[in-house]
Amino acid sequence: MSGRIGRGRMGGRRRNEIVMGLAVVMILGTAVYFRLWTIDYSASSYDADLLRRQFDLANREALDESAEWRLRYDEEAERTAQCLNELKQVKESSRKDDNTGNINQKLEMLQKENTALVERVEVLKQELEAVKLKCNSH
Repeated sequence: MSGRIGRGRMGGRRRNEIVMGLAVVMILGTAVYFRLWTIDYSASSYDADLLRRQFDLANREALDESAEWRLRYDEEAERTAQCLNELKQVKESSRKDDNTGNINQKLEMLQKENTALVERVEVLKQELEAVKLKCNSH
């Protein structure tokens, strides 16, 4: 039994050394963990700031693009409204022409008037030639 007591002391010392070693390793592990955590935290906060700036930039670009497309839409809507108004005016003008008389009838009447005026010009030319001949003969 005395051998056991000797071993017990030695075993106790050995056990204390193991426990102390484990405690030191645990403390060092905890210190390394906290150091890594602070490094990761600072990197994470930098990444978060970088992400926030990139998001703000992307958001501003999206707003600018949205405003540009809205401006294009407004311009096209204005042109469309103007074209519709012009088309409406042309239709109303066409209706007024139809209401006052047929365009073909007006054209025929103008052609007859033109023919009469051409005949009148011919008569006046002949009269002018006759007057010129009279003047040259005197």
